Amino acid sequence: MALDLATVSEAEADELLGRCEIATIYCVGGMTYVDGCESTPELARRINCEGPAILAAAAAKQGARFIYFSTDYVFNGRSGPYVEGAPADPICAYGRSKWQGELAVQDAHPAALVIRSTTVYGPDPNRRNFLYSLRKGLAGTQPFRVPSDQIATPTYNVDLAAAVVALTESGARGVFHVAGPDVVSRLEFARRAAAVMGLDAANLSGVSTAELAQIAARPLRGGLLTGKLAASLPRLRMRGIEDGVSDWMGTTTFTESNS
Repeated sequence: MALDLATVSEAEADELLGRCEIATIYCVGGMTYVDGCESTPELARRINCEGPAILAAAAAKQGARFIYFSTDYVFNGRSGPYVEGAPADPICAYGRSKWQGELAVQDAHPAALVIRSTTVYGPDPNRRNFLYSLRKGLAGTQPFRVPSDQIATPTYNVDLAAAVVALTESGARGVFHVAGPDVVSRLEFARRAAAVMGLDAANLSGVSTAELAQIAARPLRGGLLTGKLAASLPRLRMRGIEDGVSDWMGTTTFTESNS
């Protein structure tokens, strides 16, 4: 049985979890297309807030753990990187739907674990994160435009997964930031990733967010601080850009059609 976060009902969620022995639910689904959320905010709210809350409530009834994934877009991007307790102040529909989702999930399942991450990159069978776009863009002849004024903490998805599993196994609850150690602009991230890939970054073009004329507002100085994570999992290592991209290169096969 498949569940659609946009349409799932309480009865559907209860029925599925009632007949399956599920100890932990990682709610990784969501509407992450930022401009799409801005154009269809009600859909974003259903997928990022209402659906996960229904699933969290069903998990609570069954005594199952529930992990919800959120973002640094819950902040306004004026004073990042942020700690967990910084006041939320989302400036776009995506950020609002995720912040509402955090609150609704924790209300439905008080022992839920909320993971905030940002600028996630790494192995992806669908080749849809920034590294794949960067590699393809730098192989072309046209300028590859990257925001020079959006600051974040790029996160290697292999490390993100390991951290979330470790937090879950430790019984952690509440909000945790899981992100990489580097505080950089998207442009600097692109340059450093290109260097690891051995690609010529000459056609990288740094532009302001305003020049991109995107539908949704972006938090400019974002990113996440991870002191709480480090205190909880002192042996955990979140890799920086060079190590993360290098590991990705070693686990990914490229062909002419996708390089």
